[in-house]
Amino acid sequence: QLQVVESGGGLVQLGGSLTLSCRLSGPTLEGYTLGWFRQAPGKGREGISCISRSDGITDYAESVKGRFTISRENAKNMVYLQMNTLKTEDTAVYFCAAQPGVVVGGSCLDLQYNIWGRGTQVTVSS
Repeated sequence: QLQVVESGGGLVQLGGSLTLSCRLSGPTLEGYTLGWFRQAPGKGREGISCISRSDGITDYAESVKGRFTISRENAKNMVYLQMNTLKTEDTAVYFCAAQPGVVVGGSCLDLQYNIWGRGTQVTVSS
């Protein structure tokens, strides 16, 4: 299976921007659906964005739609999450995830991901 390592987290001002990166090593990345999740203190893990295996179709949670953008560079084994207009509610540990499966209809957010990174902290300060 893939090894997943997130990076790029840190402290950012309210309304600012930050880009998270995820390095995946192992089998060819092109064959995987990729997603970003987050977990705020005292709360469960929330799926916020995902991108399909080959056609580039993306989906976003309502809480981040219009502010976050997911992208992938298969040749570099990388997936990114560009976060704009950050809110204090975006403060969380962000996780990158991958799944070697296809999504037939519906959203890739509904896919069961079985390969996870350890997370990177994002803190939005007022």
